[in-house]
Amino acid sequence: MVIYPDAHILDVAGPIEILTGTHLFIKEDIKPYNITVVAEKAGPVSTTCGLTLQADKSFEAARRSREPIDTLFVAGGHGTSDALKNKSLLNYVRWASERANRVVSICTGAMILAEAGLLDNRRATTHWFWCPLLAKSYPSIKVEPDALFVRDEHIWTSAGVTAGMDLSLALIEQDWGHEIALQIARYNVMYMMRPGGQAQFSAQLIAQQHDSGPLTDTLDFILNNVGDNLTVTTLAARACMSERSFARKFKEATHMTPAQYVEIARLQSARTQLEQTDDLIEVVALNVGFVNPERMRRAFQRHLGISATDYRDRFQSRSFISEAEP
Repeated sequence: MVIYPDAHILDVAGPIEILTGTHLFIKEDIKPYNITVVAEKAGPVSTTCGLTLQADKSFEAARRSREPIDTLFVAGGHGTSDALKNKSLLNYVRWASERANRVVSICTGAMILAEAGLLDNRRATTHWFWCPLLAKSYPSIKVEPDALFVRDEHIWTSAGVTAGMDLSLALIEQDWGHEIALQIARYNVMYMMRPGGQAQFSAQLIAQQHDSGPLTDTLDFILNNVGDNLTVTTLAARACMSERSFARKFKEATHMTPAQYVEIARLQSARTQLEQTDDLIEVVALNVGFVNPERMRRAFQRHLGISATDYRDRFQSRSFISEAEP
């Protein structure tokens, strides 16, 4: 695990906790994962929250040890900007990546992999706030802003913070099987093993990110009118643009098509109604513009990996249920 000053502690501790907990659920009398934390210098390394991590080895000592590297992790955090200028760190990441079976970045650690040249012409993701910068700074990368994590051959990149724990579960599933990974998810009170393609942020967050751009009114209109007929033709006319120009500018601004954004907005609204009302699934689907329950069902499976009915069972407000029951 590569760390540096002002790394995010959850980017480090989250994956380590998930991985090291594997020994509780396997029968073999072995330690499934041996974690070594490396930094420019061995010893204490500050994190964004003020707590201090302990680096086991310096980059130079790690090189000299010649210990095999199965998986190279690179953490993210507020210190990423400085890390991108650290030649010692970048050289170590390049060196270790050539010897590792897997290369993994957590959150903004993807920026470090990109600067090291490891993501050229690959698919990748990072924290939603940094996705536009990743795409702009490294144009050969196909950035997937709506993914929790992305695997491109042996290189894995995750979205922000807790998504690194989801990625770690996926690694455990690859190494030890689905059942072991599921047990670890339950043990750590993780709601479910979230698929990598699940959206990492809501439509509201996307709108907030573009609260001063030319599409601000359009994004807000979609959020406030999910039940309307939100076609590209309708939205382009409202924005006073041609359909082609609107679709292009929308994709440039949000890194998704208008249809994809509308679906996420409708899904978000459906989730709220399922949590806070007792309306039938069919009624909710119509209220939020899905036309029919089947379209909403596919959207829930695609983005959340769960049915609308199961979502309501797990997340409906307890206070609402108490008031509604006779």
